[in-house]
Amino acid sequence: MPRALLIDAEKPFVEALARSPVLAGVALDVAAGEADAIRRLRHRAYPLVVSSPRTSLCHDLALLEEIRCARPAVRVILLAPQATPEEIIAALRKRVFASFSVPFDVGDLADMMRRAIDAEDWRDGIEIVSAQRDWVSLRVECRLLNAERLVRFLSELRADVPDAEREHLILGFREVLINAMEHGAGFDADQVVEVSAVRTDRAIVFYVRDPGPGFVPNRLPHAAVSNPPGDPVAHLAIRAEMGLRPGGFGLLVARQVVNELILSERGNEVLMIRHTK
Repeated sequence: MPRALLIDAEKPFVEALARSPVLAGVALDVAAGEADAIRRLRHRAYPLVVSSPRTSLCHDLALLEEIRCARPAVRVILLAPQATPEEIIAALRKRVFASFSVPFDVGDLADMMRRAIDAEDWRDGIEIVSAQRDWVSLRVECRLLNAERLVRFLSELRADVPDAEREHLILGFREVLINAMEHGAGFDADQVVEVSAVRTDRAIVFYVRDPGPGFVPNRLPHAAVSNPPGDPVAHLAIRAEMGLRPGGFGLLVARQVVNELILSERGNEVLMIRHTK
């Protein structure tokens, strides 16, 4: 039975996690504090540690070094009352598995915990090319796990955006990112997608470039953008015939949540712009 170690977790929080279907069969152990957590890690090979939601991200990043001295391969999810963009970038650099700021959805955390427990070869999946507060550029291996982790980090990075607006914006980015990995790279982990996230005084910009040959937007029978009027799910049958996962709403969703969506001539680069003023 896999086990996860929660640091300084209150009983209602642990019980809420235990009720999540995705964590069925996972034992949740609670360490009374950081010293107890390190002691437990020295005696048991936990695949996952979740930090206290009451300690700062800066504090947790320092604790991360002690955790990895005890168990170098352990995955770590950091919880914090709040986080600055600089702290989120530091978490990415230190290969934290994921980060959540209070308040967060327990179901989302449970999903990420399950991914962390099941993850293999994840550590180098997201590479920072360059990063500062308002401009982050990355290379991401084409695996769904890396997409979900990056979406979580970028959501935290843009915590200054109102929740509802940020949720829609990140949803659109996620769809474009997964499209790039699936159709541009065939979810081939040997391929990478290039991503940039930029914040200006007047806009939030996401740039995604996949390694594929590109496409013509109006020649995608497996995508929702090609559906005839009055039949919004016609593409699903075509996707099933092609052996593709359910979906195909990427560009359609992205166009609905940003002010501008620009494709390169080849179609393997996407620029998403959301005006903030």
